[in-house]
Amino acid sequence: MISPRSRLADWLQKHRDILPPTAVGIALRLVLMLAAFTLTGTTVMTQGDTSSYLQPGLNLILHGAYAANGLPEIDRTPGYPIFLVLSGMLFNNALLVVTIQIALSLISLLLVRNIARKTFPGSNAATVAAWLYACEPISILYTSRLMPETLFVLLILAMIDRLLAFYASSKLSTLALAALMLVAATYVRPVSYYLVLPLALALTISLSPKSGLRWKAPILLLIVVIPLLAAWQMRNRLETGYSGFSSIVEQNLYFFQSAEITAELNHQSLPAMQQRLGYPDEASYLFAHPEQRHWTQSQRLHYMHTEAVRVLSQNRLLYLKSHLTGVAIVAFTPCAAEFLELINAFPSDGQIPARIINEGIFASIRGSAARYPGMAAVKVLFELYLLPLYILAIRGIIGKQGIKLPIFTLTGIALYFLIISGGAQAVGRYRSPVMPELCIFAAGGCMVFRKQRKGEAKSLRPALMTL
Repeated sequence: MISPRSRLADWLQKHRDILPPTAVGIALRLVLMLAAFTLTGTTVMTQGDTSSYLQPGLNLILHGAYAANGLPEIDRTPGYPIFLVLSGMLFNNALLVVTIQIALSLISLLLVRNIARKTFPGSNAATVAAWLYACEPISILYTSRLMPETLFVLLILAMIDRLLAFYASSKLSTLALAALMLVAATYVRPVSYYLVLPLALALTISLSPKSGLRWKAPILLLIVVIPLLAAWQMRNRLETGYSGFSSIVEQNLYFFQSAEITAELNHQSLPAMQQRLGYPDEASYLFAHPEQRHWTQSQRLHYMHTEAVRVLSQNRLLYLKSHLTGVAIVAFTPCAAEFLELINAFPSDGQIPARIINEGIFASIRGSAARYPGMAAVKVLFELYLLPLYILAIRGIIGKQGIKLPIFTLTGIALYFLIISGGAQAVGRYRSPVMPELCIFAAGGCMVFRKQRKGEAKSLRPALMTL
């Protein structure tokens, strides 16, 4: 019987190419964690939305009630709160959580390599993709923040890996596992809630009728995913009367999407309009809407949804402009401010530049560079990594090096996350589930350019020999 030690040695021998990018990935993430802890302690690691995940998670583990501030929690789904508490915050150990997130990020790196190998077989794209993801700024940055991005990306990659394995093997058990990974990811971040529908459609289109799976596969996917997601909606309805999966959807519609449209129409800033509407807490909201003091959670959320839909439906073109601007923000924001904040180098006044939709793209860039030259320099550095990645990715998609079905699947998933993340609430970190696909396609693009160079070199040899 082969010992685990021998198996590990054999695996390392067989996969020597993955060791250097893995080592670099570990080093970059550990260095950022140690630098952040040295310069800011755990303050920045746990600031922002972290508390909104931590409180219901602690209440669930310690008291058996998924609640916050004495009310059933319906903003945050339980995936990341449970992970956060069990991975270290039960003992208030943020560094342990970050260390575990680093380990999860490295598993994601291995999945990126595996998916790239299935997408661009017979080439070195898998190793290149691993290198690109090892150095990818957002994946590095958010391992050191107690936020759901790292866990969410891992689950999405696991889903993609099993989905591609199903395409290769036609085993429904493999597809069922992919469906469970999608459910788990959605419980971590609800943004993937609608992803099951385009995936089911893709299965229907791509599978051959002769295989007998053209209807079985999408039906299985829907049967696994929909009831498990509906179970949480049923819990929300029984606890509060709200039947949605996460009430953050209604709040984003009201306090961001429709608020930005209203602010634009009234020539106001988004923060000013949000304050007028009662953002960011319950006390502010009830001050702005005193008639709702005795309303239930469900009634308030219904009002937010109805009012937001009214505003958006009356200003469709302006909303489309706002949403597409948000998509561009998600796609191209370098996340320099978040990085500088983590290492205590954020501008002293802590003011984020105005929204692009209010200021204009070029005016916003010029103003930011003039006010914060240090941040501008980091932005340029991060963009010098991001923009070539997009160029290489496009080359990898349209090139003939990869297999069409995995390319189609990865492209659809990346576009889904970009499009659904647009709007006034858009920030650069929403790009995190897109970056693995981008690294994989960019690796394929590298292989295309490499093949072209080899072809050019071969064509030059006869000419050089005649000289």
